[in-house]
Amino acid sequence: MISIMTKNLREGMVTAQGIYNSRGAAYLVKGSKLNQQYINRLRDIGIKRVAVTSMDTLHPAPPAPDDIVQERTRIGAIQRVYNVFQKATELSDTVIEPLFESTDAIVMDVLSRHENLVQMTDIRLHDDYTFAHSVSVSILSTMLGWLCGFDKKDLMTLALGGMLHDVGKISIPSDVLNKPSSLNDAEFDMIRHHPIVGRERLSHLHIPQASLISAIAYEHHEHMNGRGYPRHIKGNAINLFARIAEVADVYDALTSERSYKRSYKPHTAYKIMTKLSPGQFDEDLLQLFFQNVAIFPVGTVMKTKLGYTIVKEVTPGQTQAPVVCLFANEKQQPLETPRIVLLSNFPSSVIESVLDDQELLTLSYRMHMDPATLLTDDGITE
Repeated sequence: MISIMTKNLREGMVTAQGIYNSRGAAYLVKGSKLNQQYINRLRDIGIKRVAVTSMDTLHPAPPAPDDIVQERTRIGAIQRVYNVFQKATELSDTVIEPLFESTDAIVMDVLSRHENLVQMTDIRLHDDYTFAHSVSVSILSTMLGWLCGFDKKDLMTLALGGMLHDVGKISIPSDVLNKPSSLNDAEFDMIRHHPIVGRERLSHLHIPQASLISAIAYEHHEHMNGRGYPRHIKGNAINLFARIAEVADVYDALTSERSYKRSYKPHTAYKIMTKLSPGQFDEDLLQLFFQNVAIFPVGTVMKTKLGYTIVKEVTPGQTQAPVVCLFANEKQQPLETPRIVLLSNFPSSVIESVLDDQELLTLSYRMHMDPATLLTDDGITE
């Protein structure tokens, strides 16, 4: 699975993930073979980056690994969140019953597919961010709750709370939410006020888990060190469900393309969240989270001290040290026989860098092959 800029797409490439908008309408389903009409359409609607199985149009790689939820579950949830948020803009109350079906589907998928790692965030248009983001936070929160040993009832609460964590943003004008330049003080105050609006929106709920869902909306921007908002509370004073949602919220925000920022690859998001934001997150939750998120997803091409490799397999608990195929030496000269390497047998410093789109294109042209074709087992030694 390779994420490349839309401008670099070529006819014959196969999509590694469905591409859809906030209403759940699919522009292309997973496994579609691109033609020029599809490519032009993706450019016209503003899709900047697309995941494909391979850059080799004649020898596409195997399908992308299954994610922790089915694509139909994600799409159905996005449709329902969109409808609930749209109606909430017209009413003083927020009617959440339409979300119950998606809550159940997300929890059932996580329970039955928990062995699948989170391989990649979904693809969506930048101006449709809030709805798809809410679903991603719901999914990631539910996964993290399962890792914490939550029962099904609490997982249902996390799933529902994740979908509603940003409901307060319906009070913010879209031109502020999607502003490509820096926010002024008044606009930033609007953003910082949305947890309060979210709590007020959810205060009318008459369901057993109402207080927890409200806490997720109210506290998901609080930090363990007290530097969050709106109340600057710290540590265990922050509701556990909200601490879980914060991890999911920040990860999805970092790995998503926005009108005002590029998306970060998972390994960069990992570095930001674990190294560059000390004291912000619950460290135990953060460690659990990244044990089940592919920091180097299958198909990632890396430069290592051993040479050039492509990730073939990632397992829970070993996400920082995947199984790779070593296919070229440090001078980008192809090996006569590519071989499987377990990076868990080497120190973490063995990984030097992850190739970006242009570096990967240059390497492929220089070697006259696409490393993604090595994701099959043909001609590879153990």
